[in-house]
Amino acid sequence: QVQMVESGGGLVQTGGSLRLSCAASGRSVSGYGMGWFRQAPGKERDIVAAINWSGGGTYYAESVKGRFTISRDNDKNTVYLQMNSLKPEDTAVYYCATHILGRLAISISEYDYWGQGTQVTVSK
Repeated sequence: QVQMVESGGGLVQTGGSLRLSCAASGRSVSGYGMGWFRQAPGKERDIVAAINWSGGGTYYAESVKGRFTISRDNDKNTVYLQMNSLKPEDTAVYYCATHILGRLAISISEYDYWGQGTQVTVSK
């Protein structure tokens, strides 16, 4: 089992920045793929960004491309999401997840372990 805990969410104005962190425990996730997802009220959970086990492969949803950056520090067993130029449409609960195969994955069904989520609210 892997436990994942997100942190770094909060309230920010349009154009501001936040960095989300997700610390994994229970076992090393250095060989696992990682992803960030978000779910706004009344909407389905969607992929935001994904990263493969080494950090050499990444994926971004079109809506966040150029603004968000996913990264990982395998020595710290942690994945990050740097969010810049935030917009009100980015308001959502953000979840981190991991899957044991390690490859780049963008589908919810591919992920094995999930964090509890952290709220990001962007005001106008």
